[in-house]
Amino acid sequence: LVPGTLNSLRDYEQLRALELNSWQLLRLMQAQLPSSLFGGFSCNCFLDGTCEGLGSDISECSGDKEKQLICLFRNAAVLHGIWKSKKLSESSSSMEDFSRSLDAYNAFLKTASEWLASKTTEKPVLLLGLGMSAMLLSCFVCVSLFLSLFTEVYHEPKDRVYSLSYLLNSEEVFILAVPLLFVISMGSSSMVEEEHYIWHFTVATFYLLLLFKTAKSLNFSKGINIFRDYKLGSIFSLLISGRLLRGWHQGGVNWTYLPDISKWLEQVGSGYVKWIQLISSFLVIGLGLITLFRTGSKRKSVCVVAFGFSTCGFLILLHAWRYQDDMFEVSTVTAKLIYLLLSISAIGASVALPWSMINKDKSFLAEAGDCLYLIGSAYVLSWCLLQLLLQQPINSGPILLLLIQILAISGLSSKDSQINESVEIAALYYMGMAGHFALGNSNTLATIDVAGAFIGISSHSTILSGILMFMITYASPILFLLSLVMYIGAYLRNHSHSTRSAHRDTNLGEVLKLKLGFPCLVPLCINSILLTAYTVVLLLMRNHLFVWSVFSPKYLYVCATTLCTYIGVFVVAVTVTYTFSVTCLLRSNTRTRQDTTIM
Repeated sequence: LVPGTLNSLRDYEQLRALELNSWQLLRLMQAQLPSSLFGGFSCNCFLDGTCEGLGSDISECSGDKEKQLICLFRNAAVLHGIWKSKKLSESSSSMEDFSRSLDAYNAFLKTASEWLASKTTEKPVLLLGLGMSAMLLSCFVCVSLFLSLFTEVYHEPKDRVYSLSYLLNSEEVFILAVPLLFVISMGSSSMVEEEHYIWHFTVATFYLLLLFKTAKSLNFSKGINIFRDYKLGSIFSLLISGRLLRGWHQGGVNWTYLPDISKWLEQVGSGYVKWIQLISSFLVIGLGLITLFRTGSKRKSVCVVAFGFSTCGFLILLHAWRYQDDMFEVSTVTAKLIYLLLSISAIGASVALPWSMINKDKSFLAEAGDCLYLIGSAYVLSWCLLQLLLQQPINSGPILLLLIQILAISGLSSKDSQINESVEIAALYYMGMAGHFALGNSNTLATIDVAGAFIGISSHSTILSGILMFMITYASPILFLLSLVMYIGAYLRNHSHSTRSAHRDTNLGEVLKLKLGFPCLVPLCINSILLTAYTVVLLLMRNHLFVWSVFSPKYLYVCATTLCTYIGVFVVAVTVTYTFSVTCLLRSNTRTRQDTTIM
């Protein structure tokens, strides 16, 4: 409390204001001190008039700092009570008691403020050491597992892991250098505020490296290779969509006033935004359904899943058409129905498809690959449809562009691909983070879409709103993590004819380790490195001028990204393990029945 601010008030008003301020500090103290020190009194007991153990004597405050604080508060409360009683009896000594009460409250407020301020900057060395040790250990374990798996997969002497040309491949070196680049930039507050530039630079450079490598491998003297031309078209679609995403939202903190595509669309009129939303929604639905039937499967289960998504898409298009003027006027019943249909379609696809995709004419990995590709497509389509409902209408365009990027990168995962599997997965992770900023997010809490977190909620629920807020904010990272299921399926389908992959007696554990190891370990390794590095940076920057406005909000985003990564990796691991187990069980039962029939 600033001295002199209460001088214009009357005596009882001054003491009442000081009492309220003291209660506020007392509540903060109660959150950090054991209840046994307070001797049975609190702010509530003063309100109820049931405080015990205060007495009427003024004691000398000595001993530990915490005991002194409680003693000072008790003395101030006792003196205030004495002044009240003498004020009612109009005693001549009330002015002296008023001065003593005033001094007692000021002494408590000054001492308590200094103690609480010291607590905010207190550095418990033991806890910090244990926390950092746990993070370093986790990072070391993730990296060790990744290196162990890497050497196991490429253990043959003739393999490319030992070749100098492989070690010097530009895209591999660049992907590995990206975490180091971010670790270096974390110490600058300006780089933290404008982090989106680094992510967009990273993915754009990776696309150019892919373009250079693909163009270099073309041999025009032997004619045009349709497959390679398809890869070239995929890379161009990545470059174009990436540039549009980069220009959709200016993002950041310092240059938000600069023009971008979203501002331009809003300035020319809401009608253009409406048509962008309708066209994007229609294309997302169409691309998603085409992807579902891309494997050539026309089974009833696939048709049922496609029908569920088509129904959801129709409801979202209806919502976009009717409620464009105010997106938050959408019917709660309609939103809940969309939530229900999307949940049933996505979960039903992941549970039912492995049981209905048995095909004895295909190899084990080809069959599992088809199933995982369908499940991954269902995940991606359901998440895109959900974001079309939750995101602001202006973000419907970026959702379509993110889907195009996922389909393009899946087309590059071919059996003659010269790119390492771990590099492709790391690139997907980086693309997800670039898309995070392309949707208008930043490292400040002001860009969180709070209003969208209440769509479809009839009554206030902090938990449900928090979950929806998390889904809206981390729409892009979760989308690309879910697309790993689709990536694994495409990878298995394209590699199912190799000697090692097509072996009929492949152990299920070995298959899971080889095909699930990189998609799970690569995101965990990258996230673990960034989380550990930024924790160290935050500790070093604890006395920085912008620690509360820049570094602390960024750390909240880093922790939320960690949660997002764990959720995505968990979904991928459970889905792939379940699909492989069901496929292995069905093929084993089929083989047993065939053997029984022969006998």
